[in-house]
Amino acid sequence: MAGAQESPQVAALRRFSRFYTRQLGLLDEHLLDSGFSLTEVRLLYEIVRQPGRTAAELGRALALDAGYLSRILRCFEAQGLVRRGVHASDARSSTLAATAKGAKALAPLEEGASAQAAALLSHLDSAGADELRLAMQTVERALTPNPRGTPEPIVLRPHQVGDVGWIAHRQGLLYAEEHGYDETFEALVAEIAARFARGFDPKWERCWVAEQGGRIVGAVFVVRKSARVAQLRLLYVEPAARGQGLGARLVDECIRFARAKGYKSLMLWTQSHLEAAGHIYIARGFVLQKQEPHRSFGKSLIGQYWVLNL
Repeated sequence: MAGAQESPQVAALRRFSRFYTRQLGLLDEHLLDSGFSLTEVRLLYEIVRQPGRTAAELGRALALDAGYLSRILRCFEAQGLVRRGVHASDARSSTLAATAKGAKALAPLEEGASAQAAALLSHLDSAGADELRLAMQTVERALTPNPRGTPEPIVLRPHQVGDVGWIAHRQGLLYAEEHGYDETFEALVAEIAARFARGFDPKWERCWVAEQGGRIVGAVFVVRKSARVAQLRLLYVEPAARGQGLGARLVDECIRFARAKGYKSLMLWTQSHLEAAGHIYIARGFVLQKQEPHRSFGKSLIGQYWVLNL
């Protein structure tokens, strides 16, 4: 069987597609008992929402066969749902717009679709609804082609409610997956993050959270160790955001902040095997002050203390 050769990723995507189409009733011949098919409703939606587009533009946007699209449009015109107009710059093309009857036909379908979605979400609390929203954003982002290969811009912002717990969660998972650390590392990160949140002094301390496409992809903290010394803590970058210079950018923000606040030095504690971070520190003038072996997080490690004189 062909299905036996599917990768787990392909099988999971197909399973989700079957679940999704069943949940939304997309297998029904007529969507929401309307007399329109799913394709017809989607096409009418686009014409109502964005009047003035040509049939060719709609066909490309919805990936519809030209012959199939033409048949639907003729049917819409015969029903008085759509009218054609003269294209402003190309006399050979005509534009499409919905009539008042077409807009009226779409309105109950919009209301029905919203009610259907609300019913599907009704059993979720706010946390579950937020989790689902983020998951859908992840699916949409992952399946959207990026022909130029240009990643979305990364934006740095201050921390907000929910960030500190999320950062501890993600670092615990990433260090377990990538370096084999046990749960005591997550506990340490959670303690550091909680201490920062409880005693946060915006005059002397800062957290930068990096977002890309609405998703957190990295973070770093600067905390006040003494009147003269600031400490860089909990630097991390998500795997999907690596290779874009984000780690260096976060460290640079820490250095600029520490200098602006009048600290005399910026120190940090890291592990010798975290070589990518080490290269960033060396390139910015940090000096390795001390290193010592220790047993932590279920591993035998070599801790390193780096200092940058400001």
